[in-house]
Amino acid sequence: MIEWNEQGEVRSARWRSESGAAAPRRVELADDTLAADSAYRLACAGTGLLWRGDFQNARHLLQALMRRADRKPAKAAAKAAQKMAAATPAEQFHLHRQAQAQRARTLGAVLIPVEGDYSIALRRAPDWRAACQEAWGPASGEASVVSLRELLGIVGAHEWRKKGVEIPALGAGPNNRIHPHYGVFSPVRGEYIDLVAQAALPSKELAFDIGTGTGVLAAVLARRGVRRVVATELAPRALACAQDNLQRLGLQGRVELLAADLFPPGRAPLVVCNPPWLPARPSSAIEQAVYDEGSRMLKGFLAGLREHLEPGGEGWLLLSDLAEHLGLRTRDELLGWIAAGGLRVLGREDVRPRHGKAQDASDALHAARAAEVTSLWRLAAA
Repeated sequence: MIEWNEQGEVRSARWRSESGAAAPRRVELADDTLAADSAYRLACAGTGLLWRGDFQNARHLLQALMRRADRKPAKAAAKAAQKMAAATPAEQFHLHRQAQAQRARTLGAVLIPVEGDYSIALRRAPDWRAACQEAWGPASGEASVVSLRELLGIVGAHEWRKKGVEIPALGAGPNNRIHPHYGVFSPVRGEYIDLVAQAALPSKELAFDIGTGTGVLAAVLARRGVRRVVATELAPRALACAQDNLQRLGLQGRVELLAADLFPPGRAPLVVCNPPWLPARPSSAIEQAVYDEGSRMLKGFLAGLREHLEPGGEGWLLLSDLAEHLGLRTRDELLGWIAAGGLRVLGREDVRPRHGKAQDASDALHAARAAEVTSLWRLAAA
């Protein structure tokens, strides 16, 4: 719960945060009269600003806070740059994440009250009830408070879900889109999908897709002619998302979804896994598709793969080497886990990333991103 004083009374409401951020301990009412510099000082001190003014002015205030957060004083910017330059790649990664977390806390200070039916009782507030219902489920009638920044993320996810992401590997025409749900990682990086679409299939009888997420790789395998795909997923949101996408694509009869941590029962001639690529702790549900603390999923896949491969079968591991360039994992460690699982490497297909950060020299992790390679490792029982 979050509490504040208003008109001489202590009031409270449910605190919502998909990122797991704690409710601010101190909350002040804010409206159109609050100056951006004052708001920024309060936000940096950890004070939540519960908005009571015009909704569109709250958006303007958030934009002003973003400009101030990104415009550090020259001395502070120089000190931060010097610290990054002297750090190891792994230290640079952790410093970058710390800076991102601090920025998120500051920008999360603008708070919006949401009514029990997900409406927003502020002047010029849009009707975002449908987006909130997609993210939070049916309205319970309980009033809540959420950061404006997170609310905008919910609305952005709602638009992505409506529009979908075009996946050329699913073929030409309008029926080649994946619609990511809120909290489920969007397949916007297409290079790993292309690797699955182009690699020679060891069999078209059966494939397992471990950790299917949106269902995109299961759909690609089915469109390539694999007669039956069993796709596993542990997160309820991702299971619902994959089910929705497979129905949209007309593939629900070819792909069986199963709630499971890693493998389904039995063996298959092809087992595919695209685990999170970076061994670090996720700070929110959506980050679980990027960060795999202790390489739990990667090591679990490699340790159990042999027992789920049919004789002569292949395991396809889709993995970026960004963690290696960041000093978070070594190639020797990866090869050691492969050998410890009783596996051998049949071959590897590599591709360079095409996303914008790989070419952005201003990015804090540019050196590692510029060197990144995404690979499809073809594994078999040793």
